[in-house]
Amino acid sequence: MTNTKNARIYIIGAGLAGVTIAAEIKAKVIFGEVVAFLDDDPVKIGRNLDGIPVLGPIRDVARLVRMNPADEAIIAIPSASRDYLRELYGILKRAGFERIRILPGISQIIEGSAHLIQARSIDPQDLLGRTPVAIGLKDSLRYLRGKRVLVTGAGGSIGSELSRQLLSGGAQRLYLFGHGENSIYQIDRELRLLQEEGVGEKATIIPVIGDLKDADYIRYILGKLKADVIFHAAAYKHVPMTEENPVAAIENNVLGTDNLINAALETGVKRFVLISTDKSVDPVSVYGASKQICERLVLAAGEKVVGNEKVAGNEKAAGGKAGSERSFMVVRFGNVLGSRGSIVPLFQNQIAKGGPVTVTHPDATRWFMTIPEACSLVLKAGGVGANGKLYLLDMGDPVRIKDLAEQMIRFYGFEPEKDIRIEYIGLRPGERVDERLWSEDEIPVETEYPRIRRVERRIMPSYDLAGLLDELRPICRPDPGHAGAYRDRVLLRSVLRRAVPTVMIPGHERTH
Repeated sequence: MTNTKNARIYIIGAGLAGVTIAAEIKAKVIFGEVVAFLDDDPVKIGRNLDGIPVLGPIRDVARLVRMNPADEAIIAIPSASRDYLRELYGILKRAGFERIRILPGISQIIEGSAHLIQARSIDPQDLLGRTPVAIGLKDSLRYLRGKRVLVTGAGGSIGSELSRQLLSGGAQRLYLFGHGENSIYQIDRELRLLQEEGVGEKATIIPVIGDLKDADYIRYILGKLKADVIFHAAAYKHVPMTEENPVAAIENNVLGTDNLINAALETGVKRFVLISTDKSVDPVSVYGASKQICERLVLAAGEKVVGNEKVAGNEKAAGGKAGSERSFMVVRFGNVLGSRGSIVPLFQNQIAKGGPVTVTHPDATRWFMTIPEACSLVLKAGGVGANGKLYLLDMGDPVRIKDLAEQMIRFYGFEPEKDIRIEYIGLRPGERVDERLWSEDEIPVETEYPRIRRVERRIMPSYDLAGLLDELRPICRPDPGHAGAYRDRVLLRSVLRRAVPTVMIPGHERTH
């Protein structure tokens, strides 16, 4: 944020969010002066709100604004559709605004608690894809009030946004768990700053540095933290990187998740939500296979919970898994826009240096959802989901990567192929032209909650889960009884292929 008293600020939208932001800017004069609201509502146009005129319609007024270098626009319309945001962005750019910020369209804003600190520079992902569903977080997170909530991978793209939204849940404690010291430091500082500026509620935030692969430590730390709820977002997930480092991917994703589940079962965790991916469906990559195994581990934990409660005589009248006092569940979805290592930041960097923008295949498609929407739906599902169930977020229609590249090029003021070239580089290891959200053995069933489906299985994958883990452990960890297996990537893929036949074996490994 540029700290200048000379900035003239135009707030786009004279609703509750815009008025709240204007009042905050007025109280903190170092950020500049609000000179006008711009709005399309004829009822508001011509009025003065706390001494600030409301001008409009936006399209007409924007052309008349005499710009100064320090002028900026803040879009304060949290409920705006993607189409309307694209239109607004075009109007403001043509009017000469170089600095355009936007308030996130998440439920905290919809519910009226807008804060200047949440405003950020508008980004291509704000204009891409469909309009996110509005999830009332304060209502949907009631199940977390007074609870101790742990987020693994809290420094990553999904984990950090889950943590931001969890500020509105009334949790007693929010544990930020991660392996990377710097990323955990950053999200810890960001959340504390948000709290200082009045965002969310006053949960006690506790950063925790640790490694999921260390079973003894995970058992120890969960026993100390006494977490009620775990959102498990931590994973190695970059497909080409995990293809190059398959043993590390399995050790971290599969054995790390197994450690976390076992510790959660032992320490009485009430809710466990695994973040999964469409790449787990008929997986061709090691990453996808690792997440399919993780899904099975969590669903198997749900079966253990039910069995334990039956033995203890605690099975609910509702019967079966849905009546369990403890819930272990999976939420699966496709790509999210703007995550670290995803194509959006890659395309941004390529456009910044003048291209070319690299696309793997002209027909490659992916499902896309914004990170805030995905996280809101995950948090919702965590409260309404039943034990031992797998949930699927409705991702809408798949998007061609080529079309996404062209839209981003235009966002930055260039013409595809004329100014910035698109280059097709071929599919990388572990990638396919399109992804699937469910397999032939799965049936997506609508629920009463928008964009959340429940997945029913015709049959479960046939492999022996415990036996598979026994085969994977000596490959990932030194075992004197299986010395030749340690870090043997060829053996690893062979073991995976017996359980998950769709996994691809690279050509250079087939010759071994």
